[in-house]
Amino acid sequence: MLSLPGWSQQLPVNPNFKTNDRFEQLGTVLPTPNTTRTASGAPGKEYWQQRADYDIRVELDEKNQEIIGSGVITYYNNSPDELRYLWLQLDQNLFEAGSASALSRTGSISSKVMSPGQVSALGGENMQAGKEYGYRIGAVRDKAGSPLKYTINGTMMRVELPAVMKPGSSFVFSVDWRYYITAYYGRSGYEYFPKDGNSNYFIAHWFPRLAPYDDVNGWQHKQFLGQGEFALIFGNYKVAITVPSDHIVAASGECQNYAQVLTAAQRKRLREAETSARPVVIVTQEEAVEAEKRLTAPGKKTWIYKADNVRDFAFASSRKFIWDAWATDVYNSGRKIWSMSFYPKEGNPLWGQYSTRVVEHTLRSYGKRTFEYPYPVAISCHATANGGMEYPMISFNGGRPEEDGTYSEQVKNAMIGVIIHEVGHNFFPMIVNSDERQWTWMDEGLNSFCQYLAEKEWDYDFPSRRGEPRLITDYMSSDKSMLSPVMASSDNVVGLGPNAYAKPAAALNILRETVMGRDLFDYAFKEYARRWKFKSPTPADFFRTMEDASAVDLDWFWKGWFYGVDPVDQDLVNVEWFSLDSRNPDIEKPLARSEAQQKSRTISKIRDEPDRNSTVVARDPELRDFYSSYDPYEVTEADRQRYNAYLSSLSESERALAAGNRNFYALTVKNKGGLVMPVVVRMEFADGTDSVARFPAEIWRFNDAQVQKVIVTDKKVVQWTLDPFFEIADIDTANNSFPRVQKPTRFQMFKQEQQKPRNPMQQSGPLPGRLGTGPSRD
Repeated sequence: MLSLPGWSQQLPVNPNFKTNDRFEQLGTVLPTPNTTRTASGAPGKEYWQQRADYDIRVELDEKNQEIIGSGVITYYNNSPDELRYLWLQLDQNLFEAGSASALSRTGSISSKVMSPGQVSALGGENMQAGKEYGYRIGAVRDKAGSPLKYTINGTMMRVELPAVMKPGSSFVFSVDWRYYITAYYGRSGYEYFPKDGNSNYFIAHWFPRLAPYDDVNGWQHKQFLGQGEFALIFGNYKVAITVPSDHIVAASGECQNYAQVLTAAQRKRLREAETSARPVVIVTQEEAVEAEKRLTAPGKKTWIYKADNVRDFAFASSRKFIWDAWATDVYNSGRKIWSMSFYPKEGNPLWGQYSTRVVEHTLRSYGKRTFEYPYPVAISCHATANGGMEYPMISFNGGRPEEDGTYSEQVKNAMIGVIIHEVGHNFFPMIVNSDERQWTWMDEGLNSFCQYLAEKEWDYDFPSRRGEPRLITDYMSSDKSMLSPVMASSDNVVGLGPNAYAKPAAALNILRETVMGRDLFDYAFKEYARRWKFKSPTPADFFRTMEDASAVDLDWFWKGWFYGVDPVDQDLVNVEWFSLDSRNPDIEKPLARSEAQQKSRTISKIRDEPDRNSTVVARDPELRDFYSSYDPYEVTEADRQRYNAYLSSLSESERALAAGNRNFYALTVKNKGGLVMPVVVRMEFADGTDSVARFPAEIWRFNDAQVQKVIVTDKKVVQWTLDPFFEIADIDTANNSFPRVQKPTRFQMFKQEQQKPRNPMQQSGPLPGRLGTGPSRD
């Protein structure tokens, strides 16, 4: 019982009280603000970034599977510093024999029986024998044609300038190079189709690219080891791409010479796509199949592309490509944007039905949360069965049906998800230009979060792989010795997928749904995108902007989710139930009688019940006295008089409180995981209704190990549940209920399958129109 009056709210006096710094500011952990990057998270008045423009001629030599290129580069020194040399990235040197990537790769021999391919891979010999992979630099010259001294160090090349490059000046030089194309490895290369003898080519990080020089790192020239992606600067590109005459080319930017490379029929279809209500096929499956039968074609064609204010350039080329396109006013702004897809017949019917529509949806969804997509086109290319990779205006995406054209729902959803993800990368990092080599999460994590939102807008029941907090709990409950903070450098992370994609995506979802609320989060996130559009932010710029635009102190959140590896594990240890002693004898004495009767129902009392009239006192009336008939729970007039005197001493508000029928519940919650989070608790009442109470993370600021919280209700609570909607990534839900709720662990009998199970489309048999709107395979 809790008596009234005489109690007031005070800071807890807890023998286990301990101070902690979880709610102290990040302080010196973040770089000191300055006029380049301000304390608000916005670019400062003296913000600057370098620029490089490229004029490139490149040929795809299909016979030798080689790229041969020559480019003129104009580099602009917008920094306040003098430069004596330039650093260029030679990413294809990743595949050189003896590269740092190959030599630092670890592994073991796990079986005494291995395939030839597995044996070759042990020595890093995963390329064609007899080919010298990596860049072969032909020449580096200044504008006048004089040779420039250069030094190659792994995947970086230093070009020494003939004179100091002053701030505000530019320098023009040229580079000639060539390299053998590797098999597609998830980012670039070729895919060979044995059945028809053709290859699809997906060409990326194919030319020497300027490394960034900025106010944070100076030169960002960390070696390319394969995991940490790319750090780049913006520029304008003009690229002439020479390929076999029957190839179809997709590339970053806009083609400048469709009149020379497309047939009249194809140009007519392209014009139709400008006003069509649905995607239009530009190169049909029949045309692609006819082309792939030839294997080779006489002559060559040169496709000329122009791309302005992009940080990179990639292209795809094949005679197998089907091509569909759709120009739509995505943002109802009067400006149409092209959504396009390029895919071989092996991608149909999925690709013809879904790809271009998914591209258009992605631009719409991301633009709503960031800014209008500024480029004229977004392209999705079908590259192998799985995975995806992004470049400005073009992406290479997986998702392939079975040979009979059927597919599982998992394959379809995986394809839609990867297209959203890779097209979405146009926003992060192709426009909001973060440093992928150092901070993978700044592009992959933010993009995975936006992907999750776009997937929900595509289909309410879409089975997203990332974004929901409950999807990251297995990773966060792993052995801490195997975990890295999200803020770890890209190349040093074990489990890059959950670390840099899933965990930041879940964290941002928690910020939006639980910590900040949708309105505050959406405004701040859009402000970050607006501030850093076509600029290069750091983590501090993101952290500061999210706080600056919302007035929500989030340093505790960044510490826990991005700098730490602690999981969330809240334990509802105990709930004590109190009720207010009203002092009303007509209420309290019947309650006391009921409690006394319940306490007296012991096993001995129950078994002695038949003999109660055989006791000495029961048999001898002379032993009875006043107390033999006294009822301590009888309400007397004296009781009522004392109660009325008590009521008269109370104020009106105190009298209303005393007359109430409230329940006081004292909850004890432990922070077993270490990561502080808001406390969300669901109350299920005896009358079948429920309610949810929410307490901010600051509830832990005086004691991050255990807190007690009193909740007052007008109804009796029969069940308590922490995190009832799985919104804080709690790794152990078994300790979230009080009283504890036992749930069975299901197990299954297992019998080895003798063959691969057929997908539901195969099992249902051939049905007319079953394969969707895309053209069927040849």
